[in-house]
Amino acid sequence: AGVPIGRVSSIVVDPESFEAMVTMTIEERFNEIPLDSDAGIYTSGLLGEKYIGISNGGAPDYLEEGSEIRLTQSSLVLEKLISQFLFSQKSDE
Repeated sequence: AGVPIGRVSSIVVDPESFEAMVTMTIEERFNEIPLDSDAGIYTSGLLGEKYIGISNGGAPDYLEEGSEIRLTQSSLVLEKLISQFLFSQKSDE
């Protein structure tokens, strides 16, 4: 995990697209997040808590209050990862 820069303030599901809309409150000293940054849901350790990780992009302009991060990654479920690993091992044999 990186450096904590804020908190999740709300999570709602869009009733039409069924996509999660997550609102985050970012500390002011960390408010220079490039426009082309992406966000993903990660787990701290094998059984740890979930957190949102933001990978900085390289755009010269920054997200403003109320902006959306459109490049997102879903949470990777451990069982899915193990399944993919086992499947790839069988195909190598």
